[in-house]
Amino acid sequence: MVTDALMPATGSFGADHVHRLPVRVYYEDTDFSGVVYHARYLHFFERGRTESLRACGIQHFELAEMAPPLAFAVRRMGIEFIRAARVDDVLVVETRFRPQQGARLMMEQQLLRSGQLVASASVQAVCIDGAGRAKRPPEWMRLKWADQVICAGKE
Repeated sequence: MVTDALMPATGSFGADHVHRLPVRVYYEDTDFSGVVYHARYLHFFERGRTESLRACGIQHFELAEMAPPLAFAVRRMGIEFIRAARVDDVLVVETRFRPQQGARLMMEQQLLRSGQLVASASVQAVCIDGAGRAKRPPEWMRLKWADQVICAGKE
């Protein structure tokens, strides 16, 4: 039996509308030199996006069980690697929602170590139906993340 005390961290939104999720770098995340392998940054950013949606009350398993089923797919992602992260580092994934455009959910993400930028990502995800076609997210979903959207000039 899993109790709430044993649930993994989901992070939280701050008053600044930024979701923050702490993650630790494990040996499995690194290459032979102890530096985080470049593809593992995608995993950290994915955890940040998933947990930010969960904090809004949107969970992937619920979307998959809907009729018709819905999901999110990354359509475009740009990553800038600034400095290396290493085994045992404690990092914070910051996720900011940007204004939605049709079926697209726009997010900006940063990976920080002790307040220093390690990597950043600009992400465009789309809501898709069971056949993989882009679909405008339902109103209830848009309302759940609307309070967290950061518009230009609002930051």
